[in-house]
Amino acid sequence: MTSPRTSTTPDPRDGAPAGSRDGVGAGVLDPIDTASPRWRRPRLRLGRWSAPLGLIGAGVALAWIVVAILAPVIAPHDPIAQDLPILQPPGEGTLMGTDALGRDVFSRVIWGAQVTIPLALLLVVLSVLIGAIVGAVAGFFGRAVDEVAMRVTDLVMAFPTVILAMVIAAALGASLLNAVLAALIVSWPSYARLTRGLVLGLRGSNYVVAGQLLGFSPLRSLGRDIAPNIVGPVLVLASLDIGTAILLLSGLSFLGLGAKPPTAEWGSMVSDAIKNFDAWWIGVFPGLAILTVVIAFNFVGDALRDALDPTSSTIRGGGPTL
Repeated sequence: MTSPRTSTTPDPRDGAPAGSRDGVGAGVLDPIDTASPRWRRPRLRLGRWSAPLGLIGAGVALAWIVVAILAPVIAPHDPIAQDLPILQPPGEGTLMGTDALGRDVFSRVIWGAQVTIPLALLLVVLSVLIGAIVGAVAGFFGRAVDEVAMRVTDLVMAFPTVILAMVIAAALGASLLNAVLAALIVSWPSYARLTRGLVLGLRGSNYVVAGQLLGFSPLRSLGRDIAPNIVGPVLVLASLDIGTAILLLSGLSFLGLGAKPPTAEWGSMVSDAIKNFDAWWIGVFPGLAILTVVIAFNFVGDALRDALDPTSSTIRGGGPTL
């Protein structure tokens, strides 16, 4: 007869140093292992950034940011000076022609980048901060806090974004500051809903529960355990929203609810072209500026989304990670 096989694996309960603690291998939560917060740092997979569209978008976006910073150096004329022949076509002494007041269109497009792009970036940053705070608090605490925060969010999102921004900007008065404030009021709810959903999915995780059992405050749990895990999706949405912010601010200026004359702003420049429709260059060049910036940031957002998504089939096995 064959003698029964005996296991040579030391039993942790017998004091052997090897092996897992009793019950942990069977799927039981080990409070010692989960006491320290565990989070997955968003990994940027460099292989994805070899895609042409991602590189082109990053290059164009960076170029426009440099133009916005160096506008006083690059622009050949004062953007509000009326010292050139009126309605002069491109190529006849000026690169992009002149408008109905004798102002250089090229200089105004360059200076317009210094107005539109920083305001769009500021709008996105403020929207992320407000929306992320509201969504994180609502998702983590739940109950009455969640109910109130989400009903306010639903109320704002119930109206068309552009229509509501127009109403708010008109009520506040036409100015760039009021246009940014109106756009901010209609932009933060999307971040609140995204952040709330992410927090709801993470607040029951083992490491979050273990931290609470060890006495972590809600603020510490949110900041140390949950926040690092939701940075990736929020960052992707923010990068995609930069183009939307530029369109929204330019649209408000186009309608006369944003920049006031003689400020060089792309939306207001396109609006000026309506009065001189035959002078096509007055509206085409600022329109092309809006187009290139929006497409560039959209390309960057798409590439960033794929680079931060570990399940994306386009990046499996490609490139090192940071």
